[in-house]
Amino acid sequence: MSRKFSLPYLTIPGVDPVTQIKIGAEAGYDYVSLRPIPMYLEGEPLFRYGEDRKLFNEVKNALREYDMKIMDIELARVREDLDVANYEKAFEASAELGATDVLSSIWSKDKNFAVNEFGKICDMAAKYNLKVNLEFVTFSAVQGLSQALEILDEVKKPNAFLMVDTLHAYRSHVIPEDLAQVDKSRFGLIHLCDGPLEIPPLEDPEMIRVAREGRLYPGLGKIDLKGYLNAMPQNPISIELPNIKEFNARGAAGHAEQCLIHTKKYFEENKID
Repeated sequence: MSRKFSLPYLTIPGVDPVTQIKIGAEAGYDYVSLRPIPMYLEGEPLFRYGEDRKLFNEVKNALREYDMKIMDIELARVREDLDVANYEKAFEASAELGATDVLSSIWSKDKNFAVNEFGKICDMAAKYNLKVNLEFVTFSAVQGLSQALEILDEVKKPNAFLMVDTLHAYRSHVIPEDLAQVDKSRFGLIHLCDGPLEIPPLEDPEMIRVAREGRLYPGLGKIDLKGYLNAMPQNPISIELPNIKEFNARGAAGHAEQCLIHTKKYFEENKID
């Protein structure tokens, strides 16, 4: 299969980057997607290798030992209480380790602020030859496809691209035909997972719970993944699939392996390149 797949942090949350690299390599992934920029969620471990040289060297050695590459890092958020300048150490260290992309999302409803700060992220990333992928998240300030494209249009940075997460796209009522109308050159990385048919209201706790711990293996949900994938270019895919039930039952390695097995099976059964 020519398509490349990455194992992201959120699929096996809490796992340190060295172990994530080992799991990714042994499961057959092409890349890993690491989280050196913390979300500061309750109980979240910190893996800030941009500021921890010992950890940086451990990650570097693991990438070499397991012949793995970093695809992208997360999460460069735009929010009033966050200083985007604090992301630079992670950008610099990740570029040194071979990363090519950064994942970003916007959580401010002040559009001028959002455009300005996202532009700063793009300029900072450009210093290290990193591409920035703007993800629209159903429960964020930039909730849908049109809003994300508007931000990209206003920022006008050559290293800024659209990132589509299939769960968020479905829950933001984006259909494959919408994606098919977007210039193929505007797409960046893709986040792939399946999900339930029901789309809960924004205020329903299920909206966030499913996104963070209840996503489904491709083919086991109700999202038109084939339609989405055929509407987009054959860009690398990060299988972002947090599922606490599967994680607890299979362990981090077993869950990561099943994510890739189900994804490749879905591609083969649906004749997707």
